[in-house]
Amino acid sequence: MTAVNLVLSVNGRDYRLTLDARVTLLDALREQLSLTGTKKGCDQGQCGACTVHVDGRRILSCLTLAASVEGKAITTIEGLADEGGLHPMQQAFMDHDAFQCGYCTPGQIMSAVACVTEGLAETDDDIREYMSGNLCRCAAYPNIVAAIKQARIDMQRGRS
Repeated sequence: MTAVNLVLSVNGRDYRLTLDARVTLLDALREQLSLTGTKKGCDQGQCGACTVHVDGRRILSCLTLAASVEGKAITTIEGLADEGGLHPMQQAFMDHDAFQCGYCTPGQIMSAVACVTEGLAETDDDIREYMSGNLCRCAAYPNIVAAIKQARIDMQRGRS
Protein backbone atom coordinates (compact mmCIF):
# COMPACT_ATOMS: atom_id res chain seq x y z
CA MET A 1 0.00 0.00 0.00
CA THR A 2 1.21 3.48 -0.87
CA ALA A 3 -0.30 5.88 1.64
CA VAL A 4 -0.86 9.52 0.83
CA ASN A 5 -1.64 12.36 3.21
CA LEU A 6 -4.17 14.77 1.82
CA VAL A 7 -6.74 17.36 2.67
CA LEU A 8 -10.16 17.08 1.06
CA SER A 9 -12.43 20.10 1.11
CA VAL A 10 -15.94 18.64 1.30
CA ASN A 11 -19.07 20.73 1.71
CA GLY A 12 -17.00 23.70 2.89
CA ARG A 13 -15.04 21.77 5.50
CA ASP A 14 -11.45 20.49 5.31
CA TYR A 15 -10.68 16.87 6.22
CA ARG A 16 -7.12 15.61 6.76
CA LEU A 17 -6.84 11.99 5.67
CA THR A 18 -4.21 9.32 5.15
CA LEU A 19 -5.40 7.00 2.40
CA ASP A 20 -4.14 4.34 0.08
CA ALA A 21 -3.31 6.18 -3.16
CA ARG A 22 -5.80 3.93 -4.98
CA VAL A 23 -8.84 4.94 -2.89
CA THR A 24 -11.64 6.48 -4.91
CA LEU A 25 -13.37 9.65 -3.88
CA LEU A 26 -16.57 7.62 -3.43
CA ASP A 27 -14.94 5.28 -0.93
CA ALA A 28 -13.24 8.15 0.91
CA LEU A 29 -16.56 10.00 1.23
CA ARG A 30 -18.50 6.97 2.42
CA GLU A 31 -15.94 5.04 4.45
CA GLN A 32 -13.63 7.73 5.83
CA LEU A 33 -15.97 10.72 6.17
CA SER A 34 -19.27 8.87 6.79
CA LEU A 35 -20.99 10.91 4.07
CA THR A 36 -23.20 8.09 2.86
CA GLY A 37 -25.62 10.16 0.76
CA THR A 38 -23.44 9.52 -2.27
CA LYS A 39 -24.35 6.00 -3.37
CA LYS A 40 -22.26 3.15 -4.73
CA GLY A 41 -24.24 1.69 -7.60
CA CYS A 42 -22.33 -0.07 -10.36
CA ASP A 43 -18.86 1.12 -9.20
CA GLN A 44 -17.96 1.30 -12.91
CA GLY A 45 -19.12 4.79 -13.88
CA GLN A 46 -22.23 3.66 -15.72
CA CYS A 47 -25.15 4.44 -13.39
CA GLY A 48 -24.51 7.95 -12.00
CA ALA A 49 -25.47 7.08 -8.41
CA CYS A 50 -22.09 8.37 -7.19
CA THR A 51 -22.33 11.82 -8.82
CA VAL A 52 -20.85 14.71 -6.82
CA HIS A 53 -19.57 18.16 -7.79
CA VAL A 54 -15.90 19.07 -7.90
CA ASP A 55 -15.28 22.78 -8.41
CA GLY A 56 -18.91 23.08 -9.49
CA ARG A 57 -18.82 20.40 -12.19
CA ARG A 58 -20.37 16.97 -11.89
CA ILE A 59 -18.08 13.97 -11.71
CA LEU A 60 -18.46 10.27 -11.06
CA SER A 61 -16.80 9.73 -7.70
CA CYS A 62 -16.38 5.99 -8.27
CA LEU A 63 -13.98 6.73 -11.14
CA THR A 64 -12.10 9.56 -9.43
CA LEU A 65 -9.13 8.99 -7.16
CA ALA A 66 -9.48 10.90 -3.90
CA ALA A 67 -5.91 12.16 -4.21
CA SER A 68 -6.71 13.75 -7.58
CA VAL A 69 -9.20 16.20 -6.08
CA GLU A 70 -7.09 17.53 -3.24
CA GLY A 71 -7.35 21.31 -3.15
CA LYS A 72 -10.65 21.34 -5.02
CA ALA A 73 -14.12 22.13 -3.66
CA ILE A 74 -16.15 18.93 -3.37
CA THR A 75 -19.91 19.11 -2.86
CA THR A 76 -22.01 16.08 -1.99
CA ILE A 77 -25.77 15.77 -1.62
CA GLU A 78 -25.32 16.57 2.07
CA GLY A 79 -23.80 19.93 1.13
CA LEU A 80 -26.65 21.21 -1.08
CA ALA A 81 -29.10 22.22 1.63
CA ASP A 82 -28.35 25.23 3.81
CA GLU A 83 -29.74 26.80 6.97
CA GLY A 84 -32.57 28.26 4.88
CA GLY A 85 -33.83 24.81 3.94
CA LEU A 86 -33.59 22.44 1.03
CA HIS A 87 -31.90 23.35 -2.23
CA PRO A 88 -34.54 24.16 -4.89
CA MET A 89 -33.68 20.92 -6.72
CA GLN A 90 -34.17 18.84 -3.58
CA GLN A 91 -37.52 20.53 -2.98
CA ALA A 92 -38.59 20.05 -6.61
CA PHE A 93 -37.77 16.33 -6.44
CA MET A 94 -40.04 16.09 -3.41
CA ASP A 95 -42.78 18.23 -5.00
CA HIS A 96 -42.84 16.10 -8.16
CA ASP A 97 -42.35 12.71 -6.48
CA ALA A 98 -39.25 12.32 -8.66
CA PHE A 99 -38.09 9.20 -6.88
CA GLN A 100 -39.48 5.87 -5.82
CA CYS A 101 -36.95 3.70 -4.04
CA GLY A 102 -34.66 6.75 -3.67
CA TYR A 103 -31.35 4.98 -4.22
CA CYS A 104 -30.42 6.94 -7.34
CA THR A 105 -31.89 10.21 -6.08
CA PRO A 106 -28.72 11.82 -4.65
CA GLY A 107 -26.86 11.28 -7.93
CA GLN A 108 -29.88 12.40 -9.94
CA ILE A 109 -30.14 15.61 -7.91
CA MET A 110 -26.42 16.38 -8.19
CA SER A 111 -26.53 15.89 -11.97
CA ALA A 112 -29.75 17.91 -12.23
CA VAL A 113 -28.18 20.86 -10.39
CA ALA A 114 -25.24 20.75 -12.81
CA CYS A 115 -27.63 20.50 -15.76
CA VAL A 116 -29.28 23.76 -14.72
CA THR A 117 -26.13 25.63 -13.67
CA GLU A 118 -24.42 24.73 -16.94
CA GLY A 119 -27.40 26.08 -18.89
CA LEU A 120 -28.32 22.73 -20.37
CA ALA A 121 -31.91 22.47 -19.11
CA GLU A 122 -33.69 24.54 -21.77
CA THR A 123 -35.94 21.81 -23.21
CA ASP A 124 -37.25 18.43 -22.09
CA ASP A 125 -35.02 16.79 -24.70
CA ASP A 126 -31.98 18.70 -23.40
CA ILE A 127 -32.75 17.55 -19.88
CA ARG A 128 -33.24 13.92 -20.90
CA GLU A 129 -29.98 13.94 -22.88
CA TYR A 130 -27.96 15.53 -20.07
CA MET A 131 -29.46 13.23 -17.45
CA SER A 132 -29.00 10.07 -19.53
CA GLY A 133 -25.93 9.10 -17.50
CA ASN A 134 -28.05 8.73 -14.37
CA LEU A 135 -30.08 5.55 -14.31
CA CYS A 136 -33.29 5.00 -12.36
CA ARG A 137 -34.47 1.42 -12.08
CA CYS A 138 -37.88 2.63 -10.90
CA ALA A 139 -38.39 4.68 -14.11
CA ALA A 140 -39.26 7.98 -12.43
CA TYR A 141 -37.89 9.82 -15.47
CA PRO A 142 -40.99 11.95 -16.34
CA ASN A 143 -41.14 13.21 -12.76
CA ILE A 144 -37.40 13.91 -12.76
CA VAL A 145 -37.76 16.07 -15.88
CA ALA A 146 -40.68 17.94 -14.28
CA ALA A 147 -38.66 18.51 -11.10
CA ILE A 148 -35.70 19.89 -13.04
CA LYS A 149 -37.96 22.28 -14.93
CA GLN A 150 -39.44 23.59 -11.66
CA ALA A 151 -36.05 23.92 -9.96
CA ARG A 152 -34.59 25.67 -13.01
CA ILE A 153 -37.02 28.54 -12.49
CA ASP A 154 -36.21 28.83 -8.78
CA MET A 155 -32.46 28.54 -9.37
CA GLN A 156 -32.54 31.20 -12.08
CA ARG A 157 -34.30 33.50 -9.61
CA GLY A 158 -31.31 33.08 -7.34
CA ARG A 159 -32.74 30.66 -4.81
CA SER A 160 -30.01 28.04 -5.14
